[in-house]
Formats: sequence, C-alpha cells, structure tokens
Amino acid sequence: MATAPKGAASKGKAGKAKTKPASRSGSAKTGANAAELLGYYRDMLLIRRFEERAGQMYGMGLIGGFCHLYIGQEAVVVGMQAAIDARDAVVTSYRDHGHMLACGMDPKGVMAELTGRSGGYSKGKGGSMHMFSKEKNFYGGHGIVGAQVPIGTGLAFAAKYKNTGGVSLTYLGDGAVNQGQVNEAFNMAELWDLPVIYVIENNRYGMGTSVARASAAKELYRLGEPYGMPGEQVDGMDVLAVNAAAAKAVKHCRDGNGPYVLEMLTYRYRGHSMSDPAKYRTKEEVADMRDNHDPIANLSKVIVESGSKTEADLKEMDKEVRAIVVEAAEFAQESPEPNASELYTDVLVEV
Repeated sequence: MATAPKGAASKGKAGKAKTKPASRSGSAKTGANAAELLGYYRDMLLIRRFEERAGQMYGMGLIGGFCHLYIGQEAVVVGMQAAIDARDAVVTSYRDHGHMLACGMDPKGVMAELTGRSGGYSKGKGGSMHMFSKEKNFYGGHGIVGAQVPIGTGLAFAAKYKNTGGVSLTYLGDGAVNQGQVNEAFNMAELWDLPVIYVIENNRYGMGTSVARASAAKELYRLGEPYGMPGEQVDGMDVLAVNAAAAKAVKHCRDGNGPYVLEMLTYRYRGHSMSDPAKYRTKEEVADMRDNHDPIANLSKVIVESGSKTEADLKEMDKEVRAIVVEAAEFAQESPEPNASELYTDVLVEV
C-alpha cells in the first residue's frame, strides 16, 4: 500500500480545496540579458549540430539500433533547463540526446555511447535510448512509452521526502499522454503535492499518427485538470517563452504547491526515428516550420537586432560548436568497443 511522504497533506473530505485554473502562455518577454540569450543560442546550436552529425553517423552504420533525433525541438529543453539548478532531477523518453547535452553531459561521452563504445556514459551498453548520469542528475532516456513518468514522479517523491527543495522535470511526448501509468502518476503527484513538472513535448505526431487522430483531448495541458493540477500551453519554438513558463512552474513546485503541467507546442523536422521517411506530413508543412518558426534562426534575429552580436559573430560561434561536435565524433570512433566481460557487469548492485 502506498504511503505518503513526510509532511504530505491529505486531500480527503476535510482537506482544503485548491483552485488551479489552467491557462495559456504564448511568446514571452523574459528580460533575458545578452549573455543569457547567447547561452540559449549556443546550447540550442550544440544540440542541432550534434544531432545532425549523429544522423550522418547512423547513415554510415556507426550507430546501431534506434536513433531518435531532436532537431527542431531544441528550445524546449534549453529553456526548461535554464530554469533549474543542481538540486533538480531530469528524466525523459527515448528522444533524449538533446536533454543530455542541455544537462551539461559531455558531447564526447554521449556520442561514444551512441556508437556503442566503452567511452560512453553507459560504457557502450545503453546506446541511444538508455543513457544515464547521476552526476548531472539525469536519470535516463527510456525506451518504453510513458514509463519514465512514474520514475519522474518517484524522483519528486524522493525530493520531498528528503526535503532537498528539488524539482523533477519529467519530459514526455504527445504519444505518451494517454498511457494508463501517466494518469496514475498524475493522481499520485497531486494527491501528495509532489514537486514535479510534467513537460509534454507536443511535436504533433506520435510516431506517424497525428495527435488530432490519437487524442480525444485537444489541449494536452488540461489533462491534469481532473486532478486539480494547473497547466499552461507554451510556444515550444520560442526559448524565451519556454523559459518564462518554466520559471513560473519551478516556483510553483518549490513553494510546495504540488505538480504542474506544461504543454510545449513544438515540431520535429526529421521522422520519428532514422527509419521513418515521415510521409504522413507534407513538405510544405515542414518547410513552413523551418522557414518561419525555427527556434535557432529566430533567436539569432533577436540577438543581432539587439546589437550584442553580429551575424559574423554568430557564424564564428557556429564554427566553434561544429568543432566540438567533430571532436566528439572522433572520440567516439577512436574509443574501443566494450570488452566481452562487460556483459556481466552492472547487472546486479548490492546495497
């Protein structure tokens, strides 16, 4: 039988009802200074260039298994991660390379893991979908749809039980929201006022099926409403809007008000995975998102118009980021494959 964490208030008949209206959040002015804008730009650029190289390496046969790229969605994780600190935990699904980089994990270790080498974060045994870094409070990408949501809820339980002040960022896709375990986690998180932010990355398609065809709920940020959970719908292609919504949600959780739902309206430019030709959408749709809503291109305009950097400066930054990615790819290819004895390690840990 489940037991509430220390200090968790009961919400039975005698409990005080909470009024938590859902709301929408569009593009926001955050008052970010020049250094912060450049930081967002560089972090998104690193994810974009890393993923482009990962796609190339997959095509060359250097990455096996599944490989889900994050190209187009960079503003979501960069804006969210900028709102948290070292107390907080992160868990996500299988489209996870961008989250690892945004958490500060070394691109060399991430790329080495993608290629199944011993220099990777999971010693080459996890691959694209199953990396982990306790040092960075990144508790993995998970290959089972929706399975990370109870884990993220558990991380929030631990933070409250230990009174660390930490918040759990639990990322999930639009294809996972109708999983039973997601609703079970929502119920438990609200019942116990757990400090968890459920970040729904709504990129419009669950594998090859439009969210409009798969979900009766059209506004996913309202899925927490039956449990009394507040939520917002955010322009996930605008890193400033994401960061503003993230800061609000983090404060809500740190103040002891329980969980929060953020629906990020975003878009992936590539298919669901490298084996997906994405014929279920038009070229015009993808072109419109690239040309008019790209998070990196739009932020570059903000930076240049502010006068803090020129287009030439940003091109130089791009050159530096590309060099980091090239170094990561070289490190991965030069790292040895795991020894066969590694099959028997990390299987059981005695505590």
